[in-house]
Amino acid sequence: MMVRDSPEGYEILMLRRNLNSDFVGGAYVFPGGGVDAADATASAEQVVKGRNDAQASQRLGIESGGLAYYVACLRELFEEAGVLIARTSSGELLRFDDPKVAARFRDHRRSVNDGSVRFLDIISSEGLSLDLEALEYVAHWVTPVGPPRRYDTRFFVALCPPAQLAAHDDHETVADVWLRPREALLQHERGEFEMIFPTIKNLEAIADLSSANDVLLYARNKQNIPKIEPQFIERDGEVIVVIPEDS
Repeated sequence: MMVRDSPEGYEILMLRRNLNSDFVGGAYVFPGGGVDAADATASAEQVVKGRNDAQASQRLGIESGGLAYYVACLRELFEEAGVLIARTSSGELLRFDDPKVAARFRDHRRSVNDGSVRFLDIISSEGLSLDLEALEYVAHWVTPVGPPRRYDTRFFVALCPPAQLAAHDDHETVADVWLRPREALLQHERGEFEMIFPTIKNLEAIADLSSANDVLLYARNKQNIPKIEPQFIERDGEVIVVIPEDS
């Protein structure tokens, strides 16, 4: 969940899934995707700053392999939204206000998305470090038993870096929009903005916060984040989704 401040309060980036997608086609979602094998390699550990695998794993509540989730999050953010949260060799946040730099990273994004270049190779060749401190873990959702395709998903929040503009990839996603979480929820209630259950619930959790930094602080201060695994139940002849009481 990438957020930024605006004159009317903070906004969140939503991407619309391709209508032909096998999973939730046409729905508005947060940038994201699966963990790749490369996200968990030694080369990944060499280009990150702010957290090691032990620290990342402790935060996620797993024995090991936590670093891969953080790396995957930043990789997918670059692939799907064109935003790269990384620092230069001098420690400054990467910026795209230089047209030549912006053009070079647009080319990098195309190369990563067409599979001709690995994401981590670009980070290394550009002398960058992935800024894992910029990510805050906020939620853990697992899709209900029943559908043939299930997901075990970790949610993070991050501030949009200055001098970078998000843009959908025009493949997996076909539109991008920044809007207030409360506005997204209101549009969904009116049937104008399709979202799935976990997206709605994550927006509800942060909708009344005042600023983008407040969202990061909210996530940073969460402890013992539970795994939420909704269930399908039938009530009065209608199948509905419910969250177990213990989560």
